[in-house]
Amino acid sequence: MKSIWKVMLAVCCLGMTIGCGTNPSKNENVKETLPALVVNGTQLMNTEGDTVVLHGVSYGWHQFWPRFYNASSVAYLVNDWGAQVLRASMGVDLDSACYVNKPEFGIECVTKVVDAAIENGVYVIIDWHSHNLRQEEAKEFFTQMATRYKGVPNVIYEVFNEPVEDSWEQVKSYSVEVIKTIRAIEPDAVILVGCPHWDQDIHLAADDPITVYDNIMYTLHFYANTHGQWLRDRADYALGKGLPIFVSECAGMEASGDGPISKEEWGNWLEWMQRHSISWVAWSLADKDETCSMLYPSASSEGNWKDADMKEWGRMVRDELTTLKK
Repeated sequence: MKSIWKVMLAVCCLGMTIGCGTNPSKNENVKETLPALVVNGTQLMNTEGDTVVLHGVSYGWHQFWPRFYNASSVAYLVNDWGAQVLRASMGVDLDSACYVNKPEFGIECVTKVVDAAIENGVYVIIDWHSHNLRQEEAKEFFTQMATRYKGVPNVIYEVFNEPVEDSWEQVKSYSVEVIKTIRAIEPDAVILVGCPHWDQDIHLAADDPITVYDNIMYTLHFYANTHGQWLRDRADYALGKGLPIFVSECAGMEASGDGPISKEEWGNWLEWMQRHSISWVAWSLADKDETCSMLYPSASSEGNWKDADMKEWGRMVRDELTTLKK
């Protein structure tokens, strides 16, 4: 999502001051162990043979909004909003607090969300949130994550958030190497692979998919007031070629993350994803001054958000998730 380049330094400093919270909470009404996920054709399924369609929320870049990376916010998103999947966004290479500069801080933030998601009985995506190829750093990071969460059925790995300038050949080569690293430790977990041009050139992956590993899906990202029928047509082409799609980031406004929300196009996307049994994760749990950040700065770091704490987009996502929960 392109608008991150405009994040103000003051927001970063405030987030670092508050840090990653530490108040655990558990949902007592869920299964202790979730069924493992598998990819069958274009469908995400579980080992019990059921088609799985997940709906949830993505946290913003950890280095800018660490205050939300805590167990209480996870419990609230799961229990109050009805999120079935959360996405922990490891901000790789922007700002002094990014993973490249402060890896321990990033791992602390991300693992708090992952651990709490596991405790609350939902799936969770460990997202390498970068626009640049950083193969060696990614391999080191996913070695740690796969070792820590080996055999945990809740965990999904996303190896490259949004390639921008890189070709599919470059992204594919990078992804194969990172997948190889994960599979050496964790042979079964679902892995999400990014596509060129902010995850919109999914047709390129459909024409030349990764064939040496199973349980792979490809990420499609859309912002409904920019990406309309033309991108759904492109995704339909990919599905027709047998490519499994996971929408790991989406929202209703413009691709900048700002501007007005197109409720009509958001509804069109929801209908399309439901029709194709495609999982989606809405961007983002943050309090930046932009449309796609779901919360205002007045919002608590730990959930219990009132309507006055939520922007229109946050209320829309909450309402959609609670409706789907029923």
